[in-house]
Order: sequence, then structure tokens, then C-alpha cells
Amino acid sequence: MNQFETALRSLQAGGGIDIFATGSNAKLLSGELATYLSGRYIEIKVYGLTYNEFLTFHRLEQGLDSLQTYLKFGGLPYLKHLPLEDSIVFDYLRNVSDAIILKDIVARYDIRNVAFLQRLCRFLADNVGSLVTARKISTYLKSQQIKISHNLVIDYLSYLSSAQLVLPARRYDIAGKKIFEIEEKYYFEDLGIRHAMVGFNTSDINKIIENVIFTHLKTAGYDVTVGQIGKKETDFVCEKQGEHLYIQAA
Repeated sequence: MNQFETALRSLQAGGGIDIFATGSNAKLLSGELATYLSGRYIEIKVYGLTYNEFLTFHRLEQGLDSLQTYLKFGGLPYLKHLPLEDSIVFDYLRNVSDAIILKDIVARYDIRNVAFLQRLCRFLADNVGSLVTARKISTYLKSQQIKISHNLVIDYLSYLSSAQLVLPARRYDIAGKKIFEIEEKYYFEDLGIRHAMVGFNTSDINKIIENVIFTHLKTAGYDVTVGQIGKKETDFVCEKQGEHLYIQAA
């Protein structure tokens, strides 16, 4: 709806009511909403289903088979209405990822090089949990006869993150108590969408487990970074309201 923020501000000014504005489109991201509503709002991020929620939605019992189903298909709620069969689920998930890329990213940022954006998505899907930089990605693409500047890669990475297709995890120097400005890891908000892009392969189980732990921690409200001490690494350093957790995925 055009100029929805005007209506919300008017209702807000009248007082006496609580307003809940929801949306799956990146148009309602916090940066723009802060401008529209002058900061007078509270943002609540809604992630895909956790494992326990997945069990409840699909009326499944706790167990290895249920866990494997969750790790394969992810936690989008609409899966409740589909048979949990590879061909059906992954066709739906590909449609979802295409819609995010084309509507929430390409149309919104007026992107012309759609093919590169799709290649970048597949690159991140293949490299879940690996440290990447825009320059490394640019160098890799040059080896594939694709010339893209690392500044453009930075822009495209920010678009994918803003649409919450992928979630970045910055590196944290545990000893120096500071955030590194280069090299991040990227995880998919929904594993099913990741698998729809590059396929589900049990040989990727380390990446898959690391991804699902990361999203579980984000859902639980933790600020999650990748810990580093010298040349050694801790998968996740988590902080919430003064509480700190150090987690190694295995």
C-alpha cells in the first residue's frame, strides 16, 4: 500500500491503540520503517520454524527421522500444507527463493545483472559456514570468466542480507574484544531454500548442522558472531542481556 506510513502515523498520533504492521516483503525492513515512523516502534523479527515448532506443525514425534526431515526441508510454515516429498517441497522452495530474489531484491534495487545475483546465491549456499570476502568472491568469479568488481559484490551481499535470504555472522576477536571489519560467514535463514538452490547432500552435514545451530541461536534472541583467538576459531560467540555462550558445532 502506498504511503501506508502516513496512515500508521495518524493512527499512532490518536493514541489508545496498539498497531501491528506485518509483512514478508523487504519493504518493511527496520531502516526504512525507522524513517517512516520516526523511530516510534518496536521491531520483532520472525524467523522460520524452530525444530520443536516444526514437530508441532507437522504432528511428528521427536526422533532421528523427524530431525533429518527438518534438516532437509527447513522450517517454512507453509510446508504443513504439502506432502513432505522432495519433488513437491523443493519445487515450492525454488518458487519462494525466486520470488524473494526477483521481488524483494531485483525489483527493489533495480538490479540488471540477475544472473550474477543468482550465481552469488549459489556460491553462498555452497560455502555456508566458510569465511568469505567480497574480494575473494570477485577473484573466484574472474576465474569463471565473470568480471565483477568487489564493490558490486559488497552491494549484492548487503541486498541478500537485507532481504533476510542470508544472515551474516561477523568475526569477533575474543582476546581483543573487537569486531573484525573483513571476512564474514553467511548462513541461510531457511535451510530448505539453501537446498533448493544447490541440492541436499548428506556430505554437507557439517555445514547443515552449523547453519541450523546459528539460526536457532538467532531465533533465541542472541547476537551471534564468529569467535577468533589468534589463528584458532570458535564457531559461535553468543551474547544476550549480558549472558555469553561459546559454542562449537560438531
